Amino acid sequence: MKILISNASDSPLYQQIKEQIKDAILKEEFVEGDALPSIRAFANDLKVSVLTIRRVYEDLEQEGFITSQVGKGTFVSAGNLELLLDSRRRLVEQKMLAMIQTAKSLKISKEELNAMMDILYEED
Repeated sequence: MKILISNASDSPLYQQIKEQIKDAILKEEFVEGDALPSIRAFANDLKVSVLTIRRVYEDLEQEGFITSQVGKGTFVSAGNLELLLDSRRRLVEQKMLAMIQTAKSLKISKEELNAMMDILYEED
């Protein structure tokens, strides 16, 4: 698992790690049942406190993204599929909002923006 953390970021370390794990799950880089590293191993890999990783895992479990099984480990959970789908939509909405704000600041009309999006969507 490739996690990039930055001390220069405004977001706390645990938030950066949590968001990157969620993104990986939402992008299906991790699927239901995939094991996550142990808290200690993950903390060692990232050179952060085990308390930081414990908080990340606790938050992700509360949000329904992972499940912990005593003695077995921590695994990706798709138990709440609607939550996952809503999170995907929210991710796209955030990116679209940034795009719209940029377009407005550049005086690009809604129609022109829609035409650009149609072309780009069809290219892939």
